[in-house]
Amino acid sequence: MKNQQARKIIMWVLTALVSTALIILCFPREKSFSYDFSLGKPWRHAQLTASWDFAVEKTDEVFKRERAEAAARVMPYYSLDPSVVTVVTDSFDSHYRTDLQAQMTKKVYTAVVDKLEEVYRDGIIETGDLESLQRDSVARIKVILGNRATERNVSSLRSARQAYDAVMQADTSTYGSYVLRASNMNAYIRPNLTYEREKTTSAQADAMDAVPRNKGLVQAGQKIIGNGDIVDEDAYQILLSYRKAWNRHNDTAGGELTLFGQILLVTLLILALIVYLARYRKDYVARPNCYLFLATQVVLFPVVTALLVHTVDVMVIPFVMAPLIIRVFLDSRTAFVTHLVIVLITSLIVPEPYLFVLLQLMAGLAAIFSLTELTERSQLFRSTFVVFMAYCIVFFGYEMIVLSDLGQINRTMYLRFLINALLLLFTYPLMYMYEKLFRFTSNVTLVELSNINGKLLRTLSEEAPGTFNHSMQVANLAAAAANSIGANSQLVRTGALYHDIGKLENPAFFTENQAGTNPHDSLPYDQSAQIIIGHVAYGLRLAEKYHLPESIKQFIRTHHGRSKAKYFYISYCNEHPGETVDESLFAYPGPNPDTSETALLMMADAVEASSRSLKEYTEESIATLVDRIIDAQTAEGCFQNCPLTYRDIQAVKAVFKEKLRTIYHTRISYPELKKE
Repeated sequence: MKNQQARKIIMWVLTALVSTALIILCFPREKSFSYDFSLGKPWRHAQLTASWDFAVEKTDEVFKRERAEAAARVMPYYSLDPSVVTVVTDSFDSHYRTDLQAQMTKKVYTAVVDKLEEVYRDGIIETGDLESLQRDSVARIKVILGNRATERNVSSLRSARQAYDAVMQADTSTYGSYVLRASNMNAYIRPNLTYEREKTTSAQADAMDAVPRNKGLVQAGQKIIGNGDIVDEDAYQILLSYRKAWNRHNDTAGGELTLFGQILLVTLLILALIVYLARYRKDYVARPNCYLFLATQVVLFPVVTALLVHTVDVMVIPFVMAPLIIRVFLDSRTAFVTHLVIVLITSLIVPEPYLFVLLQLMAGLAAIFSLTELTERSQLFRSTFVVFMAYCIVFFGYEMIVLSDLGQINRTMYLRFLINALLLLFTYPLMYMYEKLFRFTSNVTLVELSNINGKLLRTLSEEAPGTFNHSMQVANLAAAAANSIGANSQLVRTGALYHDIGKLENPAFFTENQAGTNPHDSLPYDQSAQIIIGHVAYGLRLAEKYHLPESIKQFIRTHHGRSKAKYFYISYCNEHPGETVDESLFAYPGPNPDTSETALLMMADAVEASSRSLKEYTEESIATLVDRIIDAQTAEGCFQNCPLTYRDIQAVKAVFKEKLRTIYHTRISYPELKKE
């Protein structure tokens, strides 16, 4: 026993340590900038003053535009090749001496050479380059010659075609163009300016780099914005710059302190949840599936928030899903306490933690109050609507406090609440996953199992109708008793419907299914007892075959506890006086009930079965029967492991007596019609 208790403590400690470690590992280390602001909205916080000097950055749009303008102001670079004109004039001179002297005078030759030198001096570039310069409205370029760069007007430049026309038609007073047509002047026109792409690109990059990123400076102690001031474009840019400066400042300082503070607070909050469970929910502490389920919820939402806090608005994350699911599987108080711990842990990393805590706690309370028990899908839709309205009303009230004009209402926040509510609808499929993973049984599943048209219950009604009717009566008795003491009536009703399914193995051996013939008459008492007792084991095998939840199997396992098949035991003892009887042959395997619901079923089962043997149904006989059976079970220690109190047992007795009186009340006899 001590070893088992020690193992439970170790498991609890390990679960708490692992939960804390997972949360801390995912938490951001930088200190959060805990101010939320929007362009055109009022500043909702106290006056903000700069803690240190910081530069005010230009907006990205302005900075990009200024860089583009700086690059556009850079003049393109072209390199001048002075050897081109020399090569061209030498080639033309050679051509003149060998072929053109007969048809071209010296005067014409000299005029042509002068014109060639002129167009090359002005500059000849590729036709595509010239068109590009003109299209981009570039007025001047830089011409590189050696180590010097000089500016030149684009208007003075010529393409090869323009240079040819200038040579052919320039000096018409000295010669006509027809004189040069035979001299193949195209061969002496070629570009002498070459575009320097790399040098131009480098110059543009230098010009863009020279554009300052900042447009001003805010000094330490200077007011940034006051409460209620509208966040205009200038204030918005100053706030963005301050937030960046804040993040840079805190990235390089205080990381160890941040980590220590996170570990301390997260540990304290998880410890608070453990203390609550240890003091007020000891039954959850004893069940590994319960505390592992709670640990999963405590870890899941803070971790998801830590991963998404910089990419999505945390208000769209459905935190209310946690208390809804916990309420369905456990209870309302545990749901709220766990939700409180989740919200407080998450508030350590979200912007505007006060507003976050206010909204989430109020929405969580609305969810818990609106969902007493989940047995229909429509109840989840109703709870989702209530949560959405709770978000909207609480946020509207908060805005009335901080705003001065209704026109300043943050409408986008209400859209986030709507998205949150839509995501909350995924609670239904998630419940099924948690149910299978942690071996819970929700009321939805219990309602589905209570359908008497299900295969197993339909088979019971067809092959063992007496047992089926007995189970229905027991279900009604146990459910009424559960309602009277605050137990789970739906659970005990479903458990009662299945508690005797093991009788399907040998229906005729049970009196409620017999029709005049009793097969026990030909069997020894000990063998008959084993057949009767065997319906528990066979019922568990059927439960495994039909995948019934563990909570239902527990009803099958405990509805007779460790009691005896008394009819056969007493008959055997009377038949063998003085003989030592092996009581294990007549005892059910148990165990005894360990919950209020299984104890109620044990009482209802015994009372309903015994009530069928009464010779007369009076108030006194029914009361005597109920008291005798339940007092005997109590005296035998059947309910020692249950949380039932003496007051609960008295209330259960009263319910059984009332229900049995109603079932077996005396009916009037109808008179016969006399014949004349």
